[in-house]
Amino acid sequence: MIELLFVTCMAAAPDDCAERRLILGDISPAACQRLAQPELARWMENHPELDIRRWQCRRMS
Repeated sequence: MIELLFVTCMAAAPDDCAERRLILGDISPAACQRLAQPELARWMENHPELDIRRWQCRRMS
């Protein structure tokens, strides 16, 4: 299983950050790299008060 791990911060309070995860399922790391930005864009549409600082794809442990 691959997850998309990303860090978000409040737009109004940039020091208020949290780590978040989206489980993408049984896909390859390369597929995760291709799907990550559209997934994050969709996520941000529902969370406009947050900014994404960084992200990465990784296998779930």
